[in-house]
Amino acid sequence: MATGMARHRVTRVRWNDGADAATTSTREDVVAREEPLEIRIDGTSWSVTMRTPGDDFDLVAGFLVSEGVIAARDELASLRYCAGFDEFGRREENTYNVIDAVLGRGAIPPTDAHARHSTTTSACGICGTTSIEAVSKQSRFDVAGDSFRVDAGILARLPDVLRESQALFDRTGGVHAAGLFTAEGELLCLREDVGRHNAVDKIVGWAVREDRLPLSGTVLQVSGRASFELVQKARLAGIPMLAAVSAPSSLAVDLAAASGMTLVGFSRGSSLAIYTCPERVLTD
Repeated sequence: MATGMARHRVTRVRWNDGADAATTSTREDVVAREEPLEIRIDGTSWSVTMRTPGDDFDLVAGFLVSEGVIAARDELASLRYCAGFDEFGRREENTYNVIDAVLGRGAIPPTDAHARHSTTTSACGICGTTSIEAVSKQSRFDVAGDSFRVDAGILARLPDVLRESQALFDRTGGVHAAGLFTAEGELLCLREDVGRHNAVDKIVGWAVREDRLPLSGTVLQVSGRASFELVQKARLAGIPMLAAVSAPSSLAVDLAAASGMTLVGFSRGSSLAIYTCPERVLTD
């Protein structure tokens, strides 16, 4: 990610209650940028999501995988930035906040029943889905049959590797991160975003565009908690293991167990908690 386009400069006033007296200071600061991205499918507006600009094509490709629209590179014909239109139908200046995805053969275009008619915020991965059935989508990949194994010591160190690679977080302190790792702890891809589900979508989108799906034999490490939508996104990409530095939700545990995915929480350097399919984590 080009961190320059993901940052925004602001002026802030800091108050500090010191030992002798309270003080205030004014200085320039850097915060993570958050902007809307309109996603169109074959020219028709489909969804608007809030995100940190950068790796936008990865974000859209991963979002399409998460929605069950595509599962391979050939199913996505093209991605391009395009300008929006004003209230009179006149083309506006290209703000690079609108992307049109042209689907290829084998893709499953979303129906009206599964359309997203509202804005997806940077805090929610499933906002705007119009039915409960549409939330739990079927994966084309067999996660349960993945024979992947990883040493517990390697797994516990992944959050530190992830943190050391977070350039945007170092400048702003305001973004989530997701990293894709091999069983040996090699970092294959890292993405940052104000939305944790966006960071995961950018990872999956990178894999789509690199023709790497399914992501068998990998660990997805995330910087926050393990929610239902993150398990869902990992499952649809064929990832057999999801690890988080914080706690999982009940639905995340249920979906991981039903999918045959290993779900790890509280992964913090010297310890971790394995909630489902513990046989993939080598503890001896």
